[in-house]
Amino acid sequence: MARRHAIILEENLRIPEDAFTFEGFQRWIDSGEFPETGRIDYLEGDVEVDMSPENLFSHGTPKTAISSKLHVLVAEAELGYVFSDSTRLKSRFADLSVEPDVVVVLRETLKAGKVRWSPASRRKSPSSYSGLDGAADLVVEVVSDGSVKKDTERLPPLYAQAGIPELWLVDARDEELQFEIQTLQAGRYETVRQDPEGWSHSPGLGRSFRLIRREQPDLGACFYKLEHREG
Repeated sequence: MARRHAIILEENLRIPEDAFTFEGFQRWIDSGEFPETGRIDYLEGDVEVDMSPENLFSHGTPKTAISSKLHVLVAEAELGYVFSDSTRLKSRFADLSVEPDVVVVLRETLKAGKVRWSPASRRKSPSSYSGLDGAADLVVEVVSDGSVKKDTERLPPLYAQAGIPELWLVDARDEELQFEIQTLQAGRYETVRQDPEGWSHSPGLGRSFRLIRREQPDLGACFYKLEHREG
């Protein structure tokens, strides 16, 4: 029997009675009553809701730096697709329906049928899609104050169960910027060891990456850059 457990960070949000199953959650999405803002995830019978705005410089900016660089390397090179914000990734096998911060799907993965496009609930054309179903090649999660346990404890084993070969975790909330590339090994994620200069290798993309943050005291803010090198 599915649990009926909701972690909610916003008042006045009504969760349907049957939304605590994979099928029921999908019906809620398709009903037209699903909220258009915020992040609402389904994890093994739990519904986690976070309607709070993301922090500009510990969440939004590093996410943009990562997605924009991956777009250049993957999408502009026509190797696959990069999605960010409100792209739902589903896996019935893992009992999971979530909106990762960034998702990468390569052409060969789509051709092999490991990932399928999810039709939009109100399709206006045959090519109208709202998300992905299956094992994407790479997902990125940027930790926020309200998602620490979910991003670091709950999601990794579910992403592993879904068969996603690579998970990137970023935590930019503290003075020490944390950027990890984790790869799926025997059903669980193992962190790729960084070299002394902070580079980590991505097997899926065939390159090494590091995330750089440069403080801008005159602006009261900071800049992020995802650097890459071959091999």
